[in-house]
Amino acid sequence: MPLARRTLFGLAAGTVLARTARAVVTDASGLPGQPWFLQSFLDLREDLQTAAGNGKRLVILIEQRGCPFCKQLHEVNFAEPGITEWIRPRFEILQLDLHGAREVTDLDGKTYEERAFARAIAGQMTPVAIFLPADPAEALGRPTREVAVAKMPGYLPPREFLLLFRYVHEEAYRRESFESYRLRQA
Repeated sequence: MPLARRTLFGLAAGTVLARTARAVVTDASGLPGQPWFLQSFLDLREDLQTAAGNGKRLVILIEQRGCPFCKQLHEVNFAEPGITEWIRPRFEILQLDLHGAREVTDLDGKTYEERAFARAIAGQMTPVAIFLPADPAEALGRPTREVAVAKMPGYLPPREFLLLFRYVHEEAYRRESFESYRLRQA
């Protein structure tokens, strides 16, 4: 491995551990992340419309500092080039902190403190991914928890993780459950 990939690089947004080709970023709150995650003003209406305008789906990923499964999601799943290379052109991932204090504007225009919003759609468990409809017309004006088309309730191993993204991308949720889809893919 080249020396540059084994070195720690300090960045304004946090520290990048460049152990693999897919760096794990730790921001000021201590959340693991990815440098390609969506940077946002946390207005989900705008984020959904922008993602759709770019031909992508919006996913809200809720994590928390110190979560071993969140760390595993980044160090295992997102470190797998086949996963990230498939996800990045099709999805925008917006990361939220289960304990965060930023202001989030939901799809219905109501504003919440990040932690209240995150707990309302994810409960206390992390990581949780909430997949939104491709067409903003299906979601705008309604709360996120009512329009989500799929949910990852906790860590999924790499194969199932990628299958969930494929399930949403193919809009298979319109005809079958993820479990049924997963079994058919086996």
